Amino acid sequence: MKNNLDKPYNPKETEDKIYRTWEKSGFFNPDNLPKKPRAKKPKTFSIIMPPPNANGSLHIGHAIFVALQDIMIRYHRMKGDKALWLPGADHAGFETQVVYDKKLEKENRSRFQIPADQLRREMWDFTQANKKTMENQLRKLGASCDWSREKFTLDKDIVEIVYQTFEKLKNDGLLYKGKRVVNWCVKHQTSLSEVEIKYQEREDPLYFIKYGPLELATVRLETKFGDTAVAVNPKDKRYRKYVGEEIEIETVLGKSKIKVIADEAVDMNFGTGAIKVTPAHDPIDFEIWQRHKNEMPEPKQVISRFGKMNELAGPYQGLKTTEARKKIEEDMIKKGLLNPSKTDRHYKHNVATCYKCGTVIEPLILDNQWFIKMTEKPRSGGESLRDAAVKAVKSGKIKFIPKRFEKIFFHWMKNIKDWNISRQIVWGIKIPDESTTDVFDTWFSSGQWPFAVLLAQNRSSSKFKVQSSKLKKNIFNYTTKDFEEFYPTDVMETAWDILFFWVARMIMLGIYATEKIPFRTVYLHGLVRDKERQKMSKSKGNVIDPLGVIDIYGADALRMALVVGNAPGNDPIIYEEKIRGYRNFANKIWQAARFVLMNLDSFNGDKKPKLSALDKKYLKEFERIRKKISNQMESFKFYIAAEEIYHYFWHTFCDKIIEEMKPRLKSENKNKKSAAQFVLTEILNDSLKLLHPFMPFITEEIWSKLPIKNKKLLIVSNWPTN
Repeated sequence: MKNNLDKPYNPKETEDKIYRTWEKSGFFNPDNLPKKPRAKKPKTFSIIMPPPNANGSLHIGHAIFVALQDIMIRYHRMKGDKALWLPGADHAGFETQVVYDKKLEKENRSRFQIPADQLRREMWDFTQANKKTMENQLRKLGASCDWSREKFTLDKDIVEIVYQTFEKLKNDGLLYKGKRVVNWCVKHQTSLSEVEIKYQEREDPLYFIKYGPLELATVRLETKFGDTAVAVNPKDKRYRKYVGEEIEIETVLGKSKIKVIADEAVDMNFGTGAIKVTPAHDPIDFEIWQRHKNEMPEPKQVISRFGKMNELAGPYQGLKTTEARKKIEEDMIKKGLLNPSKTDRHYKHNVATCYKCGTVIEPLILDNQWFIKMTEKPRSGGESLRDAAVKAVKSGKIKFIPKRFEKIFFHWMKNIKDWNISRQIVWGIKIPDESTTDVFDTWFSSGQWPFAVLLAQNRSSSKFKVQSSKLKKNIFNYTTKDFEEFYPTDVMETAWDILFFWVARMIMLGIYATEKIPFRTVYLHGLVRDKERQKMSKSKGNVIDPLGVIDIYGADALRMALVVGNAPGNDPIIYEEKIRGYRNFANKIWQAARFVLMNLDSFNGDKKPKLSALDKKYLKEFERIRKKISNQMESFKFYIAAEEIYHYFWHTFCDKIIEEMKPRLKSENKNKKSAAQFVLTEILNDSLKLLHPFMPFITEEIWSKLPIKNKKLLIVSNWPTN
């Protein structure tokens, strides 16, 4: 029997065709998987895809998550599990607003001059076009996700679920609204949460200024017009006689009076141990004011939303904060209120900046800001959002891979602050509050993603209505078959850099909203670096376009390059030569399969020939490899499993076994020839299965040529077990 692979392997001609075959088969949908002979009901295995932002093309970081998650899904599907990989896309609120702002800048337009409804329509069209492009790119990478269940974070049913969670938080006393100090980006004109702040170490002058009989140290001279008190530590004996007193001070705007208060937040070792309190422009000072409202006047905001001094700054009105600082320094020196010889010009401190543009954050007080209490218990009972999440990880219900990230998680949760979920942009889910036009922080909606997408499936269908009465209800007072079957999900695989942006939010909101953990395992991959170990960025010109690479070398080569050597939590090194090397491996697989198929004439696969001691040894060795790889797959050691099958196939099967079998394939002894054919087909067939999760396209194409009776697609073939 002959079935030659006549042409050299050409991924360009093969991959799209193979993907269409998979989609047509319906096997991406777990409800359509062929039933495998087993005594019990098949286990479920589910992954909710981290929804890529619908604001551009996929990058190499997306390719990593696609490869890793697809490996898991294909492995479990072949094992016989009812495997669901649910895809989606994220409207990505602020991040998409930033991308769209750049587009508008190129068109000489500004979002601040476009009517809100028009801007929303434009951005909807923009994201929908990107979403479609992105989905086709996921197909190019081989993502075997269930497109019939695909969701978008702005889908009506998702928005309804987000609103229900908001109402529950409100009823539980975990939401509060009011005038609060927020982290304000003057460039993007919106508030940001604590996790969206990037701290940078900078050198700035530390000034020593006179406040009547006291001397204070400060970096921010420009906020002095908003000072409402001087604070010292109650334990500081140096200033005990001033506490509670009103002192007369000279300022660049004339004489004034200010009260001295005592608060434990003051660091006695900073500067002189006395600080100026500016509640409208510093979150710590705002907290001091809240504790001393009866001793201090209302906060005075002296900086505008555009980072300029307002009318309370007198002659400095209209100046940017950095310009005002220099001018105020000059004027204070002239009036003898600042001693330049004491100024530390190289004072190092951490400065809060916007994580997207690097602009220095301006703490400002805004009205109608919604915050979630992270450390208080809900009225309905139970633990705080923070404590419930910490307990889930500490108890082992949620495991981190690698485990070292658990310590980082606990450290961050220990220091967590209340979460500002208000954003002053057009793009997003409108906060259900008539007093504001703000939208939710995108992490608030995406933090509900695992349960929201499963609760949103088939809710309006007659099939759902029939089944829902039979299923137990959750706190939303309805359920779906998908939620009951696939939640909690098995794995949340994502990059380590959004552990706090997203993973921690999902754990907290998932447990709060469903009373169940959202996933059992968190698998964290690293950030892609080039061969000089530099982070890939457009500015450095070292970015690898995954789609461009696929066009040259094929998706299988890229996937192997992204997985081999990529231990969880570590930053993988990717470069073109590495990808090219795995293209060569793909060619080796093709040539080996071609050789075996060319030498199957007169072979009867139904009858097992008598095997030699060497044949049995080869098969026994391969059995050990199969077991080893299966164990590695179960232990999430995909980087080792991929390397194991790579080395075995190339260096043992191709270089050793095939070479040793060549003389026997030409032998006149029928049994010797038949035994050689048997060994080669056994190892080739199961090697293709072992390789399939990593290199799905070429293995499926070769599989289609193999002379196997009652053959199914490789995607649903049985994983090699012993």
